[in-house]
Amino acid sequence: MSEKLPNALAYSHQLLKHIISRGNTVVDCTVGNGNDTLLLANLVGKTGSVYGFDIQQTAINHTHDRLKANGLNEENIHLFTASHSQLDHFLPKKSLISAAIFNLGYLPGGDKSIITHPESTIEAIKGCLNHLKQNGLVVIVIYYGHPGGQTEKNAILDFGKSLDQKKFAALTYQFINQKHEPPFVLVIQNIAPTVKNS
Repeated sequence: MSEKLPNALAYSHQLLKHIISRGNTVVDCTVGNGNDTLLLANLVGKTGSVYGFDIQQTAINHTHDRLKANGLNEENIHLFTASHSQLDHFLPKKSLISAAIFNLGYLPGGDKSIITHPESTIEAIKGCLNHLKQNGLVVIVIYYGHPGGQTEKNAILDFGKSLDQKKFAALTYQFINQKHEPPFVLVIQNIAPTVKNS
């Protein structure tokens, strides 16, 4: 192995690239500045669908600008100024998603007092799992070096540990010898056969 191990963000992108194919439906649960939304849109292509959520209109605006600057017409990209906890209300009822991505914490370059919270984040993860097809992934990049971050981190890890191992596989990817609370990844995979809705 000639390359360094990827950091949390790079690893999350590796996972997404591995699991997502053209035509898939995917979710960006924390749109932020649009980096993940852009990646998802490129991975699913024009035949796929991207759903993105952020409570800050600034984030939605930045993402629209980023997509436009990269030549994407957004016909298949649906962005909502709403909490990710409400995603179940926005996704088509019987839709199945291949992947979802979260980047927790606060908007880079934005108001650091506006952060993600454990209750709404866990509700959003549950919503994603309700739509996750077999072998699909929910990828959560956990930033916790800010006020409130440690509480959210602990709550999400407890939730991951509580999942039925016959239905879901949950693992963490993290560096354990780095200082200053580096972000890490929690990945949840649906390992149960997909139940077709009638």
